[in-house]
Amino acid sequence: MRRFLVLALAVAAVVFGPAELNAQKNKKAAVAIEQRMPVIGVSAKAADGGGSTNMTYINAVRRAGGVPLIIPMTGDSLQIAAVLDVVDAVIAVGGEDFDPQLYGEQPVRALGEVVPARDVFDLMLIRMAVRSGKPLLGICRGEQGLNVAMGGTLYQDIPSQKKDSFVKHSQKAPGTYGTHKINVDPQSNLCKMLGGKTSVNVNSFHHQAVKDIAPGFKVVATSEDGVVEAIEMIGNNKVLGTQFHPEIPTAAGSDEFLGIFKHLIELVKETK
Repeated sequence: MRRFLVLALAVAAVVFGPAELNAQKNKKAAVAIEQRMPVIGVSAKAADGGGSTNMTYINAVRRAGGVPLIIPMTGDSLQIAAVLDVVDAVIAVGGEDFDPQLYGEQPVRALGEVVPARDVFDLMLIRMAVRSGKPLLGICRGEQGLNVAMGGTLYQDIPSQKKDSFVKHSQKAPGTYGTHKINVDPQSNLCKMLGGKTSVNVNSFHHQAVKDIAPGFKVVATSEDGVVEAIEMIGNNKVLGTQFHPEIPTAAGSDEFLGIFKHLIELVKETK
Protein backbone atom coordinates (compact mmCIF):
# COMPACT_ATOMS: atom_id res chain seq x y z
CA MET A 1 0.00 0.00 0.00
CA ARG A 2 2.82 2.38 0.90
CA ARG A 3 4.61 1.66 -2.40
CA PHE A 4 1.35 2.32 -4.25
CA LEU A 5 0.94 5.72 -2.58
CA VAL A 6 4.51 6.70 -3.36
CA LEU A 7 4.02 5.67 -6.99
CA ALA A 8 0.74 7.56 -7.21
CA LEU A 9 2.32 10.73 -5.85
CA ALA A 10 5.20 10.39 -8.29
CA VAL A 11 2.81 10.00 -11.24
CA ALA A 12 0.77 12.96 -10.02
CA ALA A 13 3.90 15.08 -9.79
CA VAL A 14 4.79 14.23 -13.39
CA VAL A 15 1.26 14.80 -14.71
CA PHE A 16 0.37 17.91 -12.76
CA GLY A 17 3.76 19.31 -11.77
CA PRO A 18 4.80 20.33 -8.22
CA ALA A 19 2.78 23.56 -8.19
CA GLU A 20 -0.44 21.90 -9.38
CA LEU A 21 0.04 19.03 -6.92
CA ASN A 22 0.47 21.43 -4.00
CA ALA A 23 -2.60 23.35 -5.09
CA GLN A 24 -4.65 20.16 -5.07
CA LYS A 25 -3.34 19.24 -1.62
CA ASN A 26 -4.23 22.69 -0.28
CA LYS A 27 -7.71 22.48 -1.82
CA LYS A 28 -8.34 19.09 -0.24
CA ALA A 29 -7.08 20.35 3.12
CA ALA A 30 -9.36 23.38 2.91
CA VAL A 31 -12.37 21.18 2.10
CA ALA A 32 -11.53 18.85 5.00
CA ILE A 33 -11.35 21.78 7.43
CA GLU A 34 -14.61 23.24 6.11
CA GLN A 35 -16.42 19.92 6.43
CA ARG A 36 -15.07 19.09 9.90
CA MET A 37 -17.86 18.75 12.41
CA PRO A 38 -17.68 21.26 15.30
CA VAL A 39 -16.08 19.82 18.43
CA ILE A 40 -18.02 20.76 21.57
CA GLY A 41 -16.21 20.40 24.89
CA VAL A 42 -18.49 19.10 27.66
CA SER A 43 -17.25 19.55 31.22
CA ALA A 44 -16.93 16.45 33.39
CA LYS A 45 -18.83 15.92 36.63
CA ALA A 46 -17.19 15.05 39.95
CA ALA A 47 -18.56 11.48 39.92
CA ASP A 48 -16.35 8.63 38.65
CA GLY A 49 -13.16 10.54 39.38
CA GLY A 50 -14.07 13.62 37.37
CA GLY A 51 -13.71 12.05 33.94
CA SER A 52 -17.29 11.47 32.81
CA THR A 53 -20.58 13.25 32.27
CA ASN A 54 -24.23 12.40 31.63
CA MET A 55 -25.02 10.92 28.22
CA THR A 56 -27.87 13.39 27.77
CA TYR A 57 -25.32 16.18 27.18
CA ILE A 58 -23.40 13.98 24.76
CA ASN A 59 -26.46 12.99 22.75
CA ALA A 60 -27.86 16.53 22.63
CA VAL A 61 -24.60 17.72 21.03
CA ARG A 62 -24.73 14.85 18.55
CA ARG A 63 -28.33 15.66 17.59
CA ALA A 64 -27.31 19.25 16.88
CA GLY A 65 -24.52 18.12 14.54
CA GLY A 66 -21.52 18.43 16.82
CA VAL A 67 -18.87 16.06 18.12
CA PRO A 68 -18.84 15.93 21.96
CA LEU A 69 -15.50 15.84 23.77
CA ILE A 70 -15.49 15.38 27.56
CA ILE A 71 -13.19 17.77 29.41
CA PRO A 72 -11.86 15.97 32.53
CA MET A 73 -11.72 17.83 35.84
CA THR A 74 -8.43 19.56 36.49
CA GLY A 75 -7.09 22.56 38.37
CA ASP A 76 -4.27 23.02 35.86
CA SER A 77 -4.84 26.12 33.73
CA LEU A 78 -2.31 24.93 31.14
CA GLN A 79 -4.30 21.75 30.56
CA ILE A 80 -7.52 23.72 30.22
CA ALA A 81 -5.83 26.10 27.78
CA ALA A 82 -4.67 23.12 25.71
CA VAL A 83 -8.21 21.73 25.61
CA LEU A 84 -9.63 25.10 24.59
CA ASP A 85 -7.22 25.08 21.64
CA VAL A 86 -8.88 21.85 20.49
CA VAL A 87 -12.61 22.45 21.09
CA ASP A 88 -14.76 24.95 19.22
CA ALA A 89 -17.26 25.61 22.03
CA VAL A 90 -17.89 24.63 25.66
CA ILE A 91 -20.84 23.33 27.66
CA ALA A 92 -20.58 23.63 31.46
CA VAL A 93 -22.91 21.02 32.96
CA GLY A 94 -25.03 20.57 36.09
CA GLY A 95 -24.17 19.04 39.45
CA GLU A 96 -23.41 19.98 43.05
CA ASP A 97 -23.75 23.30 44.89
CA PHE A 98 -21.05 25.98 44.72
CA ASP A 99 -19.17 26.93 47.87
CA PRO A 100 -20.81 30.26 48.86
CA GLN A 101 -17.45 31.56 50.10
CA LEU A 102 -16.60 31.96 46.40
CA TYR A 103 -19.07 34.86 46.28
CA GLY A 104 -18.47 36.23 49.77
CA GLU A 105 -21.09 34.40 51.84
CA GLN A 106 -21.09 31.88 54.66
CA PRO A 107 -22.96 28.59 54.14
CA VAL A 108 -26.59 28.37 55.24
CA ARG A 109 -27.93 25.18 56.82
CA ALA A 110 -29.75 24.09 53.67
CA LEU A 111 -26.61 24.18 51.50
CA GLY A 112 -26.15 20.90 49.62
CA GLU A 113 -23.03 18.93 48.69
CA VAL A 114 -19.98 21.00 47.74
CA VAL A 115 -16.98 19.67 45.79
CA PRO A 116 -14.16 22.25 46.04
CA ALA A 117 -12.04 20.63 43.31
CA ARG A 118 -14.93 20.85 40.89
CA ASP A 119 -15.58 24.48 41.84
CA VAL A 120 -11.98 25.31 40.91
CA PHE A 121 -12.25 23.44 37.61
CA ASP A 122 -15.61 24.84 36.52
CA LEU A 123 -14.83 28.46 37.36
CA MET A 124 -11.43 28.27 35.66
CA LEU A 125 -12.90 26.64 32.55
CA ILE A 126 -15.74 29.17 32.31
CA ARG A 127 -13.48 32.21 32.76
CA MET A 128 -10.92 30.95 30.26
CA ALA A 129 -13.58 30.01 27.71
CA VAL A 130 -15.23 33.44 27.93
CA ARG A 131 -11.85 35.17 27.77
CA SER A 132 -10.89 33.18 24.68
CA GLY A 133 -14.11 34.09 22.88
CA LYS A 134 -15.35 30.50 22.66
CA PRO A 135 -19.13 29.99 22.55
CA LEU A 136 -20.25 28.87 26.00
CA LEU A 137 -23.46 27.28 27.26
CA GLY A 138 -23.90 26.86 31.00
CA ILE A 139 -26.64 24.47 32.13
CA CYS A 140 -28.07 24.43 35.69
CA ARG A 141 -24.91 24.48 37.86
CA GLY A 142 -23.16 25.67 34.69
CA GLU A 143 -25.38 28.76 34.56
CA GLN A 144 -24.79 29.40 38.26
CA GLY A 145 -21.05 28.95 37.73
CA LEU A 146 -21.12 31.41 34.85
CA ASN A 147 -22.73 34.00 37.12
CA VAL A 148 -20.28 33.37 39.98
CA ALA A 149 -17.24 33.31 37.67
CA MET A 150 -18.19 36.72 36.28
CA GLY A 151 -18.85 38.32 39.68
CA GLY A 152 -22.45 37.47 40.58
CA THR A 153 -24.00 35.70 43.58
CA LEU A 154 -26.47 32.86 44.20
CA TYR A 155 -29.38 31.92 46.38
CA GLN A 156 -27.83 29.06 48.33
CA ASP A 157 -31.30 27.60 48.89
CA ILE A 158 -34.43 28.99 47.24
CA PRO A 159 -37.02 27.71 49.78
CA SER A 160 -35.25 29.21 52.81
CA GLN A 161 -33.83 32.37 51.23
CA LYS A 162 -36.36 33.51 48.61
CA LYS A 163 -39.53 33.80 50.63
CA ASP A 164 -41.74 34.87 47.71
CA SER A 165 -40.92 31.75 45.69
CA PHE A 166 -43.89 29.42 45.25
CA VAL A 167 -42.92 27.29 42.23
CA LYS A 168 -41.56 23.78 42.82
CA HIS A 169 -38.04 23.96 41.39
CA SER A 170 -37.02 20.41 42.24
CA GLN A 171 -39.46 18.26 40.33
CA LYS A 172 -40.24 14.59 40.85
CA ALA A 173 -41.42 14.13 37.26
CA PRO A 174 -39.21 12.77 34.42
CA GLY A 175 -36.67 15.20 32.98
CA THR A 176 -38.32 15.09 29.59
CA TYR A 177 -41.42 16.71 31.10
CA GLY A 178 -41.66 20.45 31.72
CA THR A 179 -43.28 21.08 35.10
CA HIS A 180 -43.38 24.89 35.19
CA LYS A 181 -43.51 27.86 32.85
CA ILE A 182 -40.80 30.42 32.18
CA ASN A 183 -41.19 33.83 30.57
CA VAL A 184 -38.55 34.67 27.98
CA ASP A 185 -37.40 38.17 26.98
CA PRO A 186 -38.64 38.65 23.37
CA GLN A 187 -35.47 40.63 22.55
CA SER A 188 -33.11 37.92 23.79
CA ASN A 189 -30.93 35.51 21.86
CA LEU A 190 -32.63 32.70 23.78
CA CYS A 191 -35.98 33.71 22.32
CA LYS A 192 -34.54 33.31 18.81
CA MET A 193 -33.15 29.87 19.71
CA LEU A 194 -36.64 28.87 20.86
CA GLY A 195 -38.18 29.89 17.55
CA GLY A 196 -39.59 33.15 18.86
CA LYS A 197 -41.41 31.65 21.84
CA THR A 198 -41.72 33.95 24.85
CA SER A 199 -43.25 31.33 27.14
CA VAL A 200 -42.27 27.66 27.45
CA ASN A 201 -42.54 24.89 30.00
CA VAL A 202 -39.23 23.61 31.35
CA ASN A 203 -37.93 20.89 33.63
CA SER A 204 -36.53 21.89 37.01
CA PHE A 205 -33.89 20.18 39.18
CA HIS A 206 -32.35 22.80 41.46
CA HIS A 207 -32.57 24.47 44.84
CA GLN A 208 -29.99 27.17 44.08
CA ALA A 209 -30.38 30.03 41.60
CA VAL A 210 -28.85 33.27 40.39
CA LYS A 211 -29.39 36.10 42.90
CA ASP A 212 -27.29 39.16 41.99
CA ILE A 213 -26.60 39.12 38.26
CA ALA A 214 -22.93 39.43 37.25
CA PRO A 215 -21.73 42.71 35.70
CA GLY A 216 -22.04 42.61 31.93
CA PHE A 217 -24.89 40.08 32.02
CA LYS A 218 -28.67 40.31 31.88
CA VAL A 219 -31.56 38.11 32.94
CA VAL A 220 -33.48 36.87 29.88
CA ALA A 221 -35.91 34.37 31.42
CA THR A 222 -37.67 33.95 34.77
CA SER A 223 -40.20 31.59 36.31
CA GLU A 224 -43.58 32.86 37.52
CA ASP A 225 -42.12 33.43 41.02
CA GLY A 226 -39.23 35.53 39.72
CA VAL A 227 -36.46 32.92 39.91
CA VAL A 228 -33.84 33.48 37.21
CA GLU A 229 -34.07 30.80 34.51
CA ALA A 230 -31.61 32.13 31.91
CA ILE A 231 -28.87 34.74 31.57
CA GLU A 232 -26.95 36.17 28.63
CA MET A 233 -23.82 38.23 28.22
CA ILE A 234 -24.79 41.73 27.10
CA GLY A 235 -23.83 42.39 23.48
CA ASN A 236 -22.46 38.87 23.03
CA ASN A 237 -24.55 36.10 21.45
CA LYS A 238 -21.91 33.48 22.29
CA VAL A 239 -22.55 33.19 26.04
CA LEU A 240 -25.78 31.77 27.51
CA GLY A 241 -26.77 30.14 30.78
CA THR A 242 -29.98 28.19 31.43
CA GLN A 243 -31.18 27.06 34.85
CA PHE A 244 -33.31 24.35 33.26
CA HIS A 245 -31.92 21.29 31.45
CA PRO A 246 -32.55 21.58 27.68
CA GLU A 247 -30.28 18.60 26.99
CA ILE A 248 -32.64 16.04 28.54
CA PRO A 249 -35.62 16.45 26.16
CA THR A 250 -33.24 17.15 23.26
CA ALA A 251 -31.36 13.89 23.82
CA ALA A 252 -34.71 12.08 24.00
CA GLY A 253 -35.68 13.31 20.53
CA SER A 254 -37.63 16.52 21.23
CA ASP A 255 -36.92 19.55 19.02
CA GLU A 256 -38.30 22.12 21.48
CA PHE A 257 -34.87 23.12 22.81
CA LEU A 258 -32.71 21.75 20.00
CA GLY A 259 -32.17 25.31 18.77
CA ILE A 260 -30.06 26.06 21.86
CA PHE A 261 -27.52 23.43 20.81
CA LYS A 262 -27.78 24.22 17.10
CA HIS A 263 -26.93 27.82 17.98
CA LEU A 264 -23.56 26.63 19.32
CA ILE A 265 -22.93 24.73 16.10
CA GLU A 266 -23.86 27.70 13.91
CA LEU A 267 -21.60 30.03 15.88
CA VAL A 268 -18.69 27.69 15.24
CA LYS A 269 -19.45 27.43 11.52
CA GLU A 270 -19.62 31.22 11.23
CA THR A 271 -16.05 31.55 12.49
CA LYS A 272 -14.56 28.99 10.07
